[in-house]
Formats: sequence, structure tokens, C-alpha cells
Amino acid sequence: MNSPPAGARSPAIAVRVNSLRREFGAVVAVDQLSFEVRRGELFGLLGPDGAGKTTTLRMLAGVLRPTAGDAWMAGISVAHDPEGVKPALAYMSQRFGLYTDLTVRENLEFYADLYEVPVPERAARLERLFRFSNLEPFQNRLAGKLSGGMKQKLGLSCALVHEPEILLLDEPTFGVDPISRRDLWILVHEMVARGVTVVASTAYMDEAERFDRVAVLDRGRMLALDTPARLQARLAGRIGAFRVGNPRAARAILEHAPGVRAAAVFGAALHVVMVPDGDPAARLRDLYARLAAAGHPVLETSPPEPSMEDVFIDLVAAEAETR
Repeated sequence: MNSPPAGARSPAIAVRVNSLRREFGAVVAVDQLSFEVRRGELFGLLGPDGAGKTTTLRMLAGVLRPTAGDAWMAGISVAHDPEGVKPALAYMSQRFGLYTDLTVRENLEFYADLYEVPVPERAARLERLFRFSNLEPFQNRLAGKLSGGMKQKLGLSCALVHEPEILLLDEPTFGVDPISRRDLWILVHEMVARGVTVVASTAYMDEAERFDRVAVLDRGRMLALDTPARLQARLAGRIGAFRVGNPRAARAILEHAPGVRAAAVFGAALHVVMVPDGDPAARLRDLYARLAAAGHPVLETSPPEPSMEDVFIDLVAAEAETR
């Protein structure tokens, strides 16, 4: 077995990823990922479908072997000891294995058996999970009769029944209604407050602001890693928002204009991300003139606060410029 690099067994580091790569034939799903996750941190993997989020989490969980590189979970190598990492973590996949013909309580008891939770500890542990998830009134309901949000809460509770050090969540709010999404993130933040390290993936750009730090992924590669606030601050002064009669037609006019890195339609508005050099005010005046000359006068404009979607669009466009 190879020795972990310096810091992999540090008490401050829960997850250490070093040049992680996974190929499926000719397809590179994850390409040279490297990052660290501190203990007690809520760490996000942000990106669209096909970004490599699920493949990364499956490698961290010891379910899928890396093609190259390695990761250390609580100091244990996923490449050389995938079974050894499992007692320290819980992995909640997009399709977590709830048994629909068992009740809420029976599912929890089954996972307590699976994780070999000591019998004397089970009653108190299940009671804590019921309070934590607000599922106690539904403990005798079949899992198949639960709403989507309640199923996710039950899946999260089952993953936590053995009190893992590290929790891996693969798009935990996918397909869940907005209220249940909020409730699930409240539960996740409560776990982090208790010292659990969480690595979660999401394709919802608005959820990125919930993370302590976020790795932005696209087509298996990391485009950026920082706090959401610092990623957004990089775009300060470089975003323009226009309300026009036909934002899609306006986008076609502006997306290749000088000084424009990317343009995207946000509802009834058009957001433009400008390159980092030059005079943003002068550039905006030029864009107004271009739209007016093309028969698309600007009805309203505002300098919006950069969103994580703006950040992602800028990062993808910047990456494309380097190819």
C-alpha cells in the first residue's frame, strides 16, 4: 500500500484528493481532480449533468476505483483500501436504497443492522434521528407511501444511523420541491454544526451559496475552487443586465461583441459577462448602442449582484478561450 502524502492523515483534513482520474473507455469522466476538505466543512461539487460529480463521489465512497490518482478518506486510501474507507463514511446516492415495502422505522432498523450499530445504542440513536428528521409521526408508514422530500429525509437518516465522520451526498435535493429542499439543507447544516464533514454535489447553481467552499466542475475538470462569496466577487463590475423585448435575439447580437466573454438569458433579462480588462462603463454604453442599432432598445438596465450561475458561465467561457 502506498503511503499517504503529507497532510492526508492530518487531524484537520477529512478528505484529500490527489490527481484523481477516471476513464470509461475513451471517455474521461474525471480529469486530474485535486482538493482537500477540512473536518467539519460543508464542501460542494457544483456543475451540470456530465460534469463528473457522481463519478467523483463514487470514487470517494470506495464504490468505483480510480483509473489514476488517489483520495484519502479519514487517512485511508480509496485506491488501495476501498473497503477500509467505508466504516468512516456514509454515501447517499441519487437513488438511495430505501425499501418501499418496509416502514420508516423498519428501514432505519435494517440500516442499523447493515452498519452493525450496537444493539444497546439503537433505541437512543433512532430516537435522535426521528427528532432530527421530523419523521417520528410517520415511523409506521411504508417508505413507498412517503413524499419525495420525506424519502430524502429518510435516506439521509439511514445514511447517518452509524454516525459517520464523513457524509457524501449526490444531488440530495434533485427532484425535490422547494420547501423540502430548504428543509434538507437545514438538516445538512445541523450535521455540519455537530462536526460531520459533508461533501455534496448539486447542479442547482443557487444551492452553491450554502457551501463553505465549492469546486466548480465541467466535463470532469475543476474550473475553480473557493468560497462562493470570493467566486462571486471576481465578477464585481463585469456583469450587465438588460431588459429588452426579445432577450434571445439580443443575446445573438451581444455574445460576440468586443469585450463580451459570455451572454445568457435569465428569464426576461439578458446578462452579459465582460472580460476583466478595459472600462466596463464604456463597454456597456457600446452594448446599448449595438442593441439600439439592431432594433432592440434597452427598456431597463441594472448592475446585478453576480450569481453563481454568472460565475459558472464566466468560468466555462474562460476555459474555452484557453483551448
